[in-house]
Amino acid sequence: MTHAPHALAEADQALIAEEEALLSRVQQALEAARQKAGRTQENRLLVAQLQALREDAATAAEADLPHLFFQMDQTRALLDRQESANLPDAQAPYFAHLRLIGEAGPRDYLLGRTTFADVGAGVRVIDWRFAPIARVFYSYEEGDAFEEQFGERLSEGTVEVRRLVVIEKGVLTRIISGARVLERAADGAWRSVGRDFTSLQAGGAGTAARPGALGTGKGARRVEDVFGVTALLDAEQYEAVTVEAGQPLLVLGSAGSGKTTVALHRLAKIAFDDAERFPQSRMKLIVPEEGLARLSRRLLAPLGLGRVTVETRDAWLLATARAAFDLPGIKLSPETPPLAARLKRHPALRRALLARIGAPKTEAGTTLERLHRRLADAYLDRRFLEEVVRAAKGELPFTAIDEVLEHTRLQRSTPLSKELKDITDPDRLITVDGKAIEEDTPYALAGTVDLEDLPILMFLKAQQGPLGLERLAHVVLDEAEDFSLFELFVVRRLLGKGRSCTLAGDELQQTDAGFAGWPEALDELGIRDAATCRLQVSYRCPAPVVELARRVLGTQAKAESASRPQRPGAPVGFHHFPVEAQAQLFIGEALRDLVAREPHASVGVIASSPESADAVYRVVADQSWARRVKDGEFSFEPGVDVTDVGSVKGLEFDYVILPDVTARAWPVDDETRRRLHVAITRTSHQLWVVSSGARSHLIPREVDAAAPR
Repeated sequence: MTHAPHALAEADQALIAEEEALLSRVQQALEAARQKAGRTQENRLLVAQLQALREDAATAAEADLPHLFFQMDQTRALLDRQESANLPDAQAPYFAHLRLIGEAGPRDYLLGRTTFADVGAGVRVIDWRFAPIARVFYSYEEGDAFEEQFGERLSEGTVEVRRLVVIEKGVLTRIISGARVLERAADGAWRSVGRDFTSLQAGGAGTAARPGALGTGKGARRVEDVFGVTALLDAEQYEAVTVEAGQPLLVLGSAGSGKTTVALHRLAKIAFDDAERFPQSRMKLIVPEEGLARLSRRLLAPLGLGRVTVETRDAWLLATARAAFDLPGIKLSPETPPLAARLKRHPALRRALLARIGAPKTEAGTTLERLHRRLADAYLDRRFLEEVVRAAKGELPFTAIDEVLEHTRLQRSTPLSKELKDITDPDRLITVDGKAIEEDTPYALAGTVDLEDLPILMFLKAQQGPLGLERLAHVVLDEAEDFSLFELFVVRRLLGKGRSCTLAGDELQQTDAGFAGWPEALDELGIRDAATCRLQVSYRCPAPVVELARRVLGTQAKAESASRPQRPGAPVGFHHFPVEAQAQLFIGEALRDLVAREPHASVGVIASSPESADAVYRVVADQSWARRVKDGEFSFEPGVDVTDVGSVKGLEFDYVILPDVTARAWPVDDETRRRLHVAITRTSHQLWVVSSGARSHLIPREVDAAAPR
């Protein structure tokens, strides 16, 4: 995004002079503190040691110099750490300026990552994460009266100054004060870059689909007659919806092309046309994540499909396994290690396991425990695991082998409480907090089964006989690229000979490395005659977002997608900051501004991980409109949902902000490209890409030249 510079007003020049004078005062105070720290006894000893090493180096033999230089470097580094201990970095000592006027007069507070004070110089740097007074910065605007309880003292006053500042290599480079943005150019001259830097573009509220407003096609979002929405489908979508009920249908299309719309409308048409053959009680919609499940339930109700069961993949697997093994409960492991989970879902394991088990052995038994023991034998065979990893052709790292081995050993071990019950009083096996003695330890895995193993165990049981499951009349798999071959095998057994099903998906949105391909998926389902519809038009994302998503995918993007016409829309905003805290505070400012202007908008702040989402949420946690969404618990109400990319597949928002597009969070590999593509394509109006430190190399390089620093 480019910004046209404006001539500096006198007030702007005064603001810049004020901030530069403040920075100079802080740096002088820090230098004085460092000099004072340098006069301590410990530092004097280090200085003396460094001087002695220098004198030794002046007369030492050449062979001894490398060792002496190494010692000098170590001593110098230790001296630098001692002199800088507990002091802010003078190159970037703070990133926000807050001036409060209270009973004692004006006070300047600077938000940084390390607390430092020189009251005589009027310097107060506070840790933005912990200092109570930092709450004023988050909760009030410039000019507001504030009243806050700090400990036992009630503090009152007025916020006179509230600014974000960017300091790079000790130089002030940007000041953001409300809608005013002042920036230092490469030649050192200051310029005003205008409001568009700090504000998301207006007009986005209501552009994303809402519960009860299903229908992505010719443009209308709401109609009084819910079945009238079908009239808004485009020609491709309508053709897919009207495929004969008994024929399997594969619906492919990019993000926002209406795959879910087609799948749900087809479900409605099948139920309406032949309710006796396809009763709602025997129709099921299965989706990967809870967020999409919640949205789907709300979308089905207006279509008259309130009795169709909607389940997440995990809930469906657990319920189906309980039925298949006739068990009321299955002890699941708390969490499968990531690499172990990837291996267990990969197509290479399906092929290797089938070759290993050979002919069915009825005498081996089909109980869950016996089958899990057989499966564990495979997981504990290093040579077998090596074959799986090699067959994955680079999609699985060899480090997954040790992870699977260790995890399986713990699962097949004897529970600690069982080992000890014969040699000690049972009451002594309960800890003071009421938990079992092995809880919250690695021994808690003993006797557990991974969720990823459930479809594999049903696959093994089916090799020896029927699963004994009730047949379904029709199954819809949304985001079908996220279903493993083992899971598709179980779906096949649920469908029986009917094979009436709808698969909706996009291979470019797979978030696991284990997608086998659509031909393999259909083959696993026993389908030879599927009707296939590839939706060509994306209705959700405007052209700038579609273009960025395509470039992020790189060579994985389809060539034909670049030539399709897209609707125009707001430009993508690229914003980069030296440190993460500045980026987070900037996002908080932009969200406050947007919610004030567009209170009915839906905003998704989509982080790379739950931990990153937690960090961003802390900045806006006190705001009534902010929600930290975990485990897919979306309310689909106006406001700001702070979540992570693993929770948003199939969803959309009016506005999307990606808060952490850094090289560390989004490295360059195919799986990360697809995950970032999913995050980018959740918006229907405007996207912001915010980064700090080193920006992800998945973002096109020319962004660095066009975006503000």
